[in-house]
Amino acid sequence: MLQRVTSGWTVIRATYVLAGIGIIVQGVMDKQWFVAVFGMYFASMGIFNFGCAGGACYVPNRNYRSPVQNFKPEEVKFEEIKTENK
Repeated sequence: MLQRVTSGWTVIRATYVLAGIGIIVQGVMDKQWFVAVFGMYFASMGIFNFGCAGGACYVPNRNYRSPVQNFKPEEVKFEEIKTENK
């Protein structure tokens, strides 16, 4: 648990902690306890590295090639159209 808290710090993780602390302080000052709980959630996301800050929202890259990448265009043949000059 201690390793999870002390390692892997990124800018977004620190931002979650700072924003969470700010929301907690604002909620306590205004006596809006729901806001303080909301701030605790954000602060804990940064401290314990869970949620999107921990990469839980990561979507892996596709490993297959789409049919568009394998598309080979056919050679186009043009035909000249003759017109009468008046």
